[in-house]
Amino acid sequence: MPVTVVVGTQWGDEGKAKVIDLLAADHSHVVRYQGGHNAGHTVVVGSQRYALQLVPSGVLYPHVTPVIGNGVVVDLPTLFAEIDTLQSRGVSCERLRVSTLAHLIFPWHQRQDAISESLRGDARIGTTLKGIGPAYADKVRRIGVRAGDTRDRERFRTLVKERATQENTVFASLGEPLLDVDDVVERYDGFATRLAPHLADTVNLLHDALANGSSILLEGAQATFLDIDHGTYPFVTSSNPTAGGACAGSGLGPRDITRVVGIAKAYTTRVGSGPFPTELHGELADRIVEVGHEFGTVTGRRRRPGWLDLVMLRHAVRVNSLTDIALTKLDVLDDFDTIRVCVGYRLDGRTLDAYPDDAEVLARVECVYEDLAGWHQPLRACRKESDLPTEARKLIDLVERSTGVPVSVVGVGPEREDCVVREVTR
Repeated sequence: MPVTVVVGTQWGDEGKAKVIDLLAADHSHVVRYQGGHNAGHTVVVGSQRYALQLVPSGVLYPHVTPVIGNGVVVDLPTLFAEIDTLQSRGVSCERLRVSTLAHLIFPWHQRQDAISESLRGDARIGTTLKGIGPAYADKVRRIGVRAGDTRDRERFRTLVKERATQENTVFASLGEPLLDVDDVVERYDGFATRLAPHLADTVNLLHDALANGSSILLEGAQATFLDIDHGTYPFVTSSNPTAGGACAGSGLGPRDITRVVGIAKAYTTRVGSGPFPTELHGELADRIVEVGHEFGTVTGRRRRPGWLDLVMLRHAVRVNSLTDIALTKLDVLDDFDTIRVCVGYRLDGRTLDAYPDDAEVLARVECVYEDLAGWHQPLRACRKESDLPTEARKLIDLVERSTGVPVSVVGVGPEREDCVVREVTR
């Protein structure tokens, strides 16, 4: 049975949650495979707006089992705050499963994050200071604590106490305030009690579900160009949001995956530092931010806006083996006279054949644009392809011609039903 991967193709905030929510209706399991609670997903269902950080988007369907996979780093205070909020709004989280292999975030990770950013000065990465990077670093250093460690409470308490004490030694050497070790141990022991009914061997759970004929949706946080290996390093996240990371972060194998949907906004945004070839400034930038509500779900930070970049999107197709593209937030451009699309890069007078593998080179490229006429009408009522104005369809055609991949979904508004699903051959 099918396994679908949903991955962002830009720098995140492409509207993945809306597409995941749409696709989840036809899947039994929705699995988050990487990232931490720095990645906010917003889903609008009728008059209700849900801002999700760790809990997979499929939680809003009663038939879906939401799974936090082994590739995620989990902040337990955030997880339980999110569960409490959802349940207070009538959304059950009883079905939620958390991988025993997922690593946990602790207060020392957040302290490390803040110290690291402060030492960078003007070269700050722009991290959300939530401890995600340091938690992944501990995982790689083989000193992390995993969710499954909570099953043996005494051992878990010992592990937390040892790690907190070790970190206090480092903080003392830096002249930083010390953690209250006993308080950390007691608080996380309480979290361990709450976590117990959600813990599962999710790798075998997912393989058993496939063997029984279920379909699975794997959702990535962040996006292709924030990938630790393939993004604009060092302005990247600490994990692999790309489709290849879906296998490592879920335990499913490459041959299990049958579809890879890339999510792209009809324009581009970025949060934090790093090169951005199509970035806009001034009145036009403010207009996109205001109409598109381009502020971080988790942080509230203003996103940097720019035109759609098809050089990026072509590279995302390659890196992720995309089968189709969901083009979101087309309605944000409803009132624009001209819509610009970057179709190529030039550097020092020569055309580049591919997306640069160096962030410093990317910061110097000159964009080659194709200008399209705007459609000057609201798209939100469109439900089939023939409802879309000719000008909007020309933009879709340009995306397909440039990438060689069909556009299967077009987002025309914020709510669950505000989309056009196109019949395409993958």
